[in-house]
Amino acid sequence: MKASIERSALLKAMSRAQSVVERRNTIPILANVLIEADGADISFRATDLDIEVVDKAAAMVSQAGSTTVGAGLLHEIVRKLPDGSTVELHADAATGRMEVRAGRSHFSLATLPREDFPVMASSEYDTNFSTKAAILRRLFDKAKFAISTEETRYYLNGIYLHSATAPAGQMLRAVATDGHRLACIDAELPDGADAIPGVIVPRKTVTEVLKLLADDDADIAVSVSETKIRFATPEITLTSKVIDGSFPDYTRVIPQQNQKRMEVDASDFAKAVDRVSTVSSERSRAVKLALDEDRLILSVNAPDSGAADEELAVAYADERLEIGFNAKYLLEIASQVDRENAVFLFNSSGDPTLMREGNDDSAIYVVMPMRV
Repeated sequence: MKASIERSALLKAMSRAQSVVERRNTIPILANVLIEADGADISFRATDLDIEVVDKAAAMVSQAGSTTVGAGLLHEIVRKLPDGSTVELHADAATGRMEVRAGRSHFSLATLPREDFPVMASSEYDTNFSTKAAILRRLFDKAKFAISTEETRYYLNGIYLHSATAPAGQMLRAVATDGHRLACIDAELPDGADAIPGVIVPRKTVTEVLKLLADDDADIAVSVSETKIRFATPEITLTSKVIDGSFPDYTRVIPQQNQKRMEVDASDFAKAVDRVSTVSSERSRAVKLALDEDRLILSVNAPDSGAADEELAVAYADERLEIGFNAKYLLEIASQVDRENAVFLFNSSGDPTLMREGNDDSAIYVVMPMRV
């Protein structure tokens, strides 16, 4: 294999490849990237056996071929090369080395046989549809904070992507929960997505997909089966296994009868929570909300470190209410609000609270209270 490629294109491809590769590998080949040069393209394939990313870039290929080389090492080398340089890659099967040249720099890297590299088996997909990058990013970006990190409840370690019925009709919905808070985000159902099987997209896959969605107007082709999901642009294809498990019936957690309504400036609310929680104990991070007519008092009382309170002007016309929350959960939910105001709907101090952006029901959040 012999090819030359622009340093910027190679760096972009290697950045994606090395982020998929696990840092510690018991299988040496999984630390490598598979480089395949043919025609006017060169492709870079990396996998951890659960996710596979393939990145294509334009190159001058003088000799077709393929090899595998350490993804982290090649990424570090390319990162340190001068901007605007052209990088020459020359793999020699006889020596088992790949030469990397750029200007006066020369590296000779060990390779492993291409035949040893595991390629994720292609599968038949039940559903294929296309959507804009901005829509997909909103679904994943707004839900990801609620993904559980508890390995015991592995079926909560991702985002549940499925079609659901809402007042506005059939929607493409992303849901995540860790049992303490829940995010439920809707988007218009794309053509061809009606029969999408409900799948749980793993946390790492969500992180990698969000890196592909930089261009809002780019079309993303999505293919879904019961075991895999694939996201593709003309240059990049990311394929991932989905979590083998059943997502719980989240609709039972979403309160329908909460009538006590508080409207507050989302930015002011987040800053106030952040300020008063400075003195709270790290373990509970508990903050109390005391609501009265058009007034909210946020307070923290931590015997070991001190106390704090702050008053905010809000729109609230119901009976007095005191309720406590984990400050971290309130901050994460408030940070999802794109509009100026957040609306909180309460029932009692012991019931889940619902939050949305103004009157927009396409993104709703639920947070469980705690005793303070």
